[in-house]
Amino acid sequence: MKPIRTDHTLCTLLAMMTATPVVAAPSIKSVEFFSMSSPSTVEQKAAIYTNAKIQYNYKDGTSKTYDLQYQPLANTNQVIGGGSVGGILDSSDKYLSDKDGILSSDAPDGSSLIKISGMKASSSASNPLALVAHFEYRELPPNDGASTGTFWSKLPATVGFFKLDQNKKTGALSAFDYDPISFSKVNGGWIHCGSTLSAWNTHLSSEEYEPDAKVREGLSKATDSDDGTDINSFSQYYFGDKTHANPYRYGLVPEVSIKSNGTTSVVKHYATGRFAREMLELAADNKTAISGDDGANTGLFMFVADQAKNLSAGTIYAAKAIKQTDLNLDLQWINLGHAKDQEIEKYVTQGVKFSDLFDVSITDPTDTTYKKVLSYSGTEWLRLKTSNRLGMKSSEIEQAAAFLETRRYAVLKGATTEFSKMEYITFNPSDRKFYITISRVEKGMIDSLGDIQKMARNDAGLIYEMATAKSVSDSKGNLIKSEYVGSNLTPITSLIGGWNGGTKDAEGNQCSQDKICGPDNLRYVDSIRTLFIGEDTSRRNNNYVWAYNIDSKKLSKILSTPMNAEATGLFVAPNYNGFSYILSNFQHPGEGGTLANYLGSDKTAVLDKLKSNWGNLKNAAVGYIGTTEGALPPLK
Repeated sequence: MKPIRTDHTLCTLLAMMTATPVVAAPSIKSVEFFSMSSPSTVEQKAAIYTNAKIQYNYKDGTSKTYDLQYQPLANTNQVIGGGSVGGILDSSDKYLSDKDGILSSDAPDGSSLIKISGMKASSSASNPLALVAHFEYRELPPNDGASTGTFWSKLPATVGFFKLDQNKKTGALSAFDYDPISFSKVNGGWIHCGSTLSAWNTHLSSEEYEPDAKVREGLSKATDSDDGTDINSFSQYYFGDKTHANPYRYGLVPEVSIKSNGTTSVVKHYATGRFAREMLELAADNKTAISGDDGANTGLFMFVADQAKNLSAGTIYAAKAIKQTDLNLDLQWINLGHAKDQEIEKYVTQGVKFSDLFDVSITDPTDTTYKKVLSYSGTEWLRLKTSNRLGMKSSEIEQAAAFLETRRYAVLKGATTEFSKMEYITFNPSDRKFYITISRVEKGMIDSLGDIQKMARNDAGLIYEMATAKSVSDSKGNLIKSEYVGSNLTPITSLIGGWNGGTKDAEGNQCSQDKICGPDNLRYVDSIRTLFIGEDTSRRNNNYVWAYNIDSKKLSKILSTPMNAEATGLFVAPNYNGFSYILSNFQHPGEGGTLANYLGSDKTAVLDKLKSNWGNLKNAAVGYIGTTEGALPPLK
């Protein structure tokens, strides 16, 4: 044992006596948001901005208020670390291009801010963070001398990976590297919309508005089909061959994993079913997932995985709605079947087609073995096959139909396909509730047909809460192996949209400025009991992001997007290294370039400003709500 050095010991004791004591930050009692005003100037109408405030109330009786500020991270078309943000790839992972250069998306969407163990920052003054962001589609046509009109669904979608520095003092984020994530091993990406960060630190993506395999095969589309996708164009741009893309490889759940060295990998889950999934949200058991189905005449689906934190195998259920009052619904669940990813992908690899699963007619075949159904695919008479050219057994045909034609199979089994514009879903673990957005109450929800009848039309939509229960049996009396089975849908009164019935104000708005309109994105933060809501509507000129406290019922407007742009990519990180972030992107500013619904006298000036702000409408932003100095203090 070495002798103790007295001089060192004395210095140490003196330092301990004179050092400033470490004082722990006070504990948060509550957080309150204070609304911003609605945009009134040309500059505000063309910008993404906030002048809202946030107040932290602490348990020691003190409080502190911060001015909120939008902090952009990147614009589409921007080059960061050699990568073009939102750049669209072909099947060889090469950028597509037009006369202006790299062809980029103008539609950032679902985002996940992720802490990756072992990943490096670019500076010792920063912590490393990763950001995975969807680029859902491209609204504007390529500048190639021939293309015109909207290019929604005509091009491949892309998902990007940003490496971020988090300033250790201010929490401010900055992007120092960007790369598009390769989907070449999974046949490309299709209309990536909302997303979820899993509890096991992967990015759960989506492929919205599945292409109609019936039409792809050459069979007739129903006259009232809601499908407007163009898989031929997608296939031409991605594979260089309009016939190559198999529709059954799209409309799935891609899962993105990131390693500490920055490499990424993607798998697509077939076991979770195939429909117009906006996104997938998991309950606290990390095995029960609820998915909405976007579009008109759609369903509500539940996936119960065999194992927690593993989406590769499980059982799909479809909801049967039982109307109670105008907007209230009870739910029963119909078991559609069980599968593993590889079982369903095997059918696709074997070349299964729609006609191998169903007989179909779009006019009455006057044959009682067919069932008349109405869904997203329109009015059809369907009959499930019992044999086919591939030699599949009847049980295999049923399984393939359940997981590849999930909505059609569900309606054949008696499930409800009358929901409209079902968008984001979020989960409240304390109260064991899901929250679900309905962007517009219309069509199948307001007609006199089916399970959901004659609801009051509301083009501003609403937000449902869905209570969950344990020990619930499916429609055949078999116990569902989940403790988070949805039991009913009840609208949150304060979050019923403020549509004015079609009446327009002086600037063309059909919705109140003080109520939600067209809710789409949705996130819940349990530590502050707050729902965050992002809008997508053409019934108001500017879309907003809101904060809603579920206890006080206070609704606060906290962000405005450029006119005609959709608020997207909502993601809330309550505490990343001592800072919090409310991520929000926007897409397609000045959608279409005409401001068709805007009646303001400054219309020309607003459109000019939109074009100058956003690269002649080709650019859109990825960013977050923070403070004037950087990030917010933690929200827990």
